[in-house]
Amino acid sequence: MAVKSKNLYVCSSCGFESSKWNGKCQNCGEWNTFEEKEVTVSSSRSSSSAGRSTAISLSDKISVLSSVDVNDDVRYNTGLSELDRVLGGGLVKGSIVLLGGEPGIGKSTILLQICQFMGDNYSILYVSGEESTRQIKLRADRLGVTTENLYLLASTDAEAICTTIESSKPDIVIIDSIQTMNLSQVNSSPGSITQVRECTNMFMHTAKKNEIPIFIVGHVNKDGAIAGPKVMEHIVDCVLYFEGERHLSYRLLRAVKNRFGSTNEVGVFEMADAGLRQVENPSEMLLSGRPNGVSGICVACIMEGSRPILAEVQALATKSGFAAPRRTATGFDYNRMAIIIAVLEKRAGLFFGTLDVYLNIVGGFKLDEPAGDLPVALALYSSMMDKPIDEKLIAFGELGLGGEIRSVSHIQNRLREAERMGFETCIVPKQSLRGIVASNYNMKIIGVTNFRQAFSYVK
Repeated sequence: MAVKSKNLYVCSSCGFESSKWNGKCQNCGEWNTFEEKEVTVSSSRSSSSAGRSTAISLSDKISVLSSVDVNDDVRYNTGLSELDRVLGGGLVKGSIVLLGGEPGIGKSTILLQICQFMGDNYSILYVSGEESTRQIKLRADRLGVTTENLYLLASTDAEAICTTIESSKPDIVIIDSIQTMNLSQVNSSPGSITQVRECTNMFMHTAKKNEIPIFIVGHVNKDGAIAGPKVMEHIVDCVLYFEGERHLSYRLLRAVKNRFGSTNEVGVFEMADAGLRQVENPSEMLLSGRPNGVSGICVACIMEGSRPILAEVQALATKSGFAAPRRTATGFDYNRMAIIIAVLEKRAGLFFGTLDVYLNIVGGFKLDEPAGDLPVALALYSSMMDKPIDEKLIAFGELGLGGEIRSVSHIQNRLREAERMGFETCIVPKQSLRGIVASNYNMKIIGVTNFRQAFSYVK
């Protein structure tokens, strides 16, 4: 017997497979998500013979690491330095990049914009399963995309698309979006777990075989994760997330996975009428419109990969009208804010028990590193005591449970960015000043060991 068929139950939420139906998924914990699928399995004899033949056919493809040729043209420049930064220096040949984000965030816009620059030297195939070629043309006219090397294809058949890619040999391929693609051999609707996984796997083999980089657009679900099984993210080489509030003009591009670069870099864009515009100086963008002489405002310096970024921290402590005061944090970890409030109450004698506390990081930015503890503590103290912080003062440092200020990394990069933005006073952990020559900076650098010393500079 060469082939057998059996039934499997697949979770529509996470892709977990089980031999029997379960009410609750063991992997993701969701209820009533198992769907029955019929699969074919080869017999052991045929499988072993196929494995031997495959091993024999692949023996002549083994390569020595030192003999693999990697030249300077292994990466493509996309024309957007912010995108190149997140990709690790450019688009790698033969890579497959998954770009995810909420509907309307700008995924298709940024991919169509890079076609204008890359179309000068490379041929690009734009495959759309959501729009017709006429609709893509209208959007290209609005964005000013006039290159002659951009070819459009409106199709949802993944197998036919891969055949077209191998026959036409474009330099770059864009798939918009993976949720609309389907394979006729798979008995499920487009966008399902199996369809998304199998289509992505087929595009991956096409990209590796022909050394053609492929961009894949993926929508996100209500939880903020890319729709489809997590295995899709394991198949691709790079996973990018486009973040930002739809009612705000700024967008952040982050790398969640990158086989060819760092995942700590972030790209900043601004949505305008003519498309996305790069923000070369995000610190200036985040600090624009900062009020003067208002309590509860402090500037922090955080590191996004190798880039220092200044962000404005706003805190508001006001009398509560409820028995249980409210605590709200936007752009900052709520549990971390609770710890900082507890330290201020225990070590500084401040009392927040009858106060509502609201914390906000301006511009939709996220302050998610320990260096943001000290500016948050200063902003809370300033708001509670109604004492404004000098607009030319910046602070960064980690706050310990004993009230001590602990050292942070990349101190020199933070100081240079603060100096470049015109700050005159910088409060930093005293331990971080080892090896730092204060006379090399055109500003006053103050080293503190605990938050009481930092509070003395709030007047």
